[in-house]
Parts: sequence; C-alpha cells; structure tokens
Amino acid sequence: MVTVGEKIGKAHLTYAQGASAELVAMCTIAAADVYGLPVSTTHVLSSGVAGTMAANHSGLQMATLRNLLLAWVLTLPVCVFLGATLFSGGLYVVLHVLGSH
Repeated sequence: MVTVGEKIGKAHLTYAQGASAELVAMCTIAAADVYGLPVSTTHVLSSGVAGTMAANHSGLQMATLRNLLLAWVLTLPVCVFLGATLFSGGLYVVLHVLGSH
C-alpha cells in the first residue's frame, strides 16, 4: 500500500487512508463478484488510493494518474488483439500444419 500511495499521491499514505482504500476495494470487488462483473483488483485499489488522496487534499501526481488512465484504457483492446492473434495462430497450426500430416 505504501508504494502505491507514494507514487499516486504527493504525500505519504496514512494508515487511515490505506485502510479506507482497502475497504472500498474490498466492497467494490465483492459487489462485482455478486453481479459477475470482471474487474481488475489493481485498478480498483489504485482508484481507492487516488480517491483517499483527493479527499484528504494530499495532492495527486498527475503523471502517475495519466499513466494509470492510459493503462486502463489500453488494457481491453490490447488483450483482445493478443487473444485474437494467438487464437488465429493456433488455429492455423492445427488446421494447416498438423492437419496436413
């Protein structure tokens, strides 16, 4: 928690902020589980830490938040592309390489 807190916020993460971020993450992940929604625990916890820093007026490191946002936006399309590429490559191997023997 401290490492995440120090990179997201400008001040050190307090124990209360860490506990609050983890409690919010726990509730969010539990709710997502109940509804069967896929969530990233790392994304949820990072958002909780950023929320506690913003609520405490501790200041946020915008460069880190920009990188987190960019990672969140790019995660889904990159995974879709990689999954499609690996599947089509495996399908090609099965149908053309192994199927011709």
